[in-house]
Amino acid sequence: MTSVFELNAQEYNLKLAVALKKVPEFKQPEWISFVKSGPAKERPIDDEDFWYKRAASILRQIYKKNIVGVSRLRTKYGSKKNRGFRPEEFRKAGGKIIRTILQQSDAAGFTEIAKAIKGVRGKKPGRQLTAKGKEFLESIE
Repeated sequence: MTSVFELNAQEYNLKLAVALKKVPEFKQPEWISFVKSGPAKERPIDDEDFWYKRAASILRQIYKKNIVGVSRLRTKYGSKKNRGFRPEEFRKAGGKIIRTILQQSDAAGFTEIAKAIKGVRGKKPGRQLTAKGKEFLESIE
């Protein structure tokens, strides 16, 4: 078993995406070929393996940061919107893709909703990896 941080991030994400294709809970929905990944994008996603690559990237982010919510991930995957003559502005990524991937990883047993954290009240603080999820991520070589 190697650490997730020992490998190059891009190589690791591609290997993890291939491994996620074999997990039955991770299925690419039909609507993914029609949607954009965020409001700053002009065209729909044309990469066939986008779903698995994004899922791999999200799982690696959760591994890296311990507890991550949808809002933080939307900010991470956001980009600048071209507004013509006006200056570019940052826009968050769409939340449906991220939310669905997190729900699939919950169903696979890789993540779980984090319990209440001291100082955070009334809100779900985000997702964290389970022991099965850490084991799965560390088994990728």
